[in-house]
Amino acid sequence: MEEVRIDKWMWATRIFKTRTIAAEACRKNRIMIAHIPVKPSRMVKVGDVIQIRKPPITYSFKVLALTERRMGAKLVAGYLENVTTPDQYELIEMNRISGFVNRARGLGRPTKKERRELEQFTGPDMPDGFDFEFDFEENGQTD
Repeated sequence: MEEVRIDKWMWATRIFKTRTIAAEACRKNRIMIAHIPVKPSRMVKVGDVIQIRKPPITYSFKVLALTERRMGAKLVAGYLENVTTPDQYELIEMNRISGFVNRARGLGRPTKKERRELEQFTGPDMPDGFDFEFDFEENGQTD
């Protein structure tokens, strides 16, 4: 076996839970080889580096061996090598540390805990002693 469909290989190596999800990711241009989006029918070879965009980061995997059969998680290491750059993992850490909930619009209200964290993050409305009311003088008259 010299080549395998990319959607089959990603399913077999447990990158995606189902082959349908892997194919859908290809159709949405989330799977790239050499920074070029690929179709689910694209054939992969040993040595190819596959970039998988799962926001907020882009994972990179080097193909070490080919397979069309799904395998146990312990065997996956023999078929791919994770070559994701450390700066991509820093993005995950920054999102986790920031405490800001990246909720897609329309997916519901924040939980009570999330609301409290958001209020704590944004701080009080205005510090004491600061007032936005100004006295304007027009033609020498004050209101």
